[in-house]
Amino acid sequence: MSDPADERAVVAPSVGTAHEHHHAPVWALTLAFVVGLLVVIQSRSNGELAVAVHDGLFAAVLSFGVGALILLVVIGLRPATRRALVVSLPARLRTRQLRWWHLVGGLGGALLVAGQGIAVPLLGVALFTVGMVAGNTGTSLLVDRFGLGPGVPRPLTVRRVVAAVGVTLAVGLAVSGRLRSGDLVAWALVLVLIAGAATAVQSAVNGQVAVQTGDPLAATSVNFAVGLTALLVALGVEHLAGHAWVAPPPPWEQPWLWLGGPVGVLFIASATIVVKPLGVLLFGLLNIAGQLTGSLISDLVFPTQGTVVSWQLLSGMALTAASVALAATRPRRR
Repeated sequence: MSDPADERAVVAPSVGTAHEHHHAPVWALTLAFVVGLLVVIQSRSNGELAVAVHDGLFAAVLSFGVGALILLVVIGLRPATRRALVVSLPARLRTRQLRWWHLVGGLGGALLVAGQGIAVPLLGVALFTVGMVAGNTGTSLLVDRFGLGPGVPRPLTVRRVVAAVGVTLAVGLAVSGRLRSGDLVAWALVLVLIAGAATAVQSAVNGQVAVQTGDPLAATSVNFAVGLTALLVALGVEHLAGHAWVAPPPPWEQPWLWLGGPVGVLFIASATIVVKPLGVLLFGLLNIAGQLTGSLISDLVFPTQGTVVSWQLLSGMALTAASVALAATRPRRR
């Protein structure tokens, strides 16, 4: 029996949504899946950069810094983005259409990139991805319920709650084998779950900035500026505490380690392109499918020191994919 709340939510747009799904262009479907693979590349690149500089926080600063430099070039070449940042954004803040806390979405991005540098070498990319999806999915229920994003508030339907519980159980299954063996770094997994939760809030507030200013790249620029500032402050505190790091290898020697920043910008740009022809739900489903596929391939082909690909992990990833699919689809009308 389908959930009445879900039935009411799709009465009006059901025909249009089905039409979009059946006629979605192949290039957009492919690009949405590839975007998920890009996130895995970013996680792996930032994790290896952290190993190279002996510090995950310093690696996060380097990754965010490269992305910020790319955006500075984009702002210089794009008048619409400059206008949104200089005119539209201050005007929306004065009229209180935007509040100050809408501008702190970059803190979630900073926590995500720091988590990549710190946790991936300890957990492996696959377990990192499962934890990220779990933290993001659970928090997204509350974000949608209270309407923090630019869309209308969405109720806590049975379908959504079951999907969130399913993802949480998937994480428990994925880590169960390593709990028994005693090699799971619990604090790293907790950091990943928190980072996943922060990215849900990040998406909501960044969406508000993009809608109010009329330019997604303006929201992206604010995100990178706030995130980089937070990471620099944290790095300064770490330095005062006596922690040392080493200089990274130059990009022309090991370009792989410097892909995190460009991939982050490319992810946002690609998302802006494919969300219109696909819709948010279909894009999100394909994106996470790409992440799960890419993370498993990464851990099988290029395992890190903390990587353990067990049947529990594979089963947890499968349950995660099923739960995300349940959350991203809606029951058909009779």
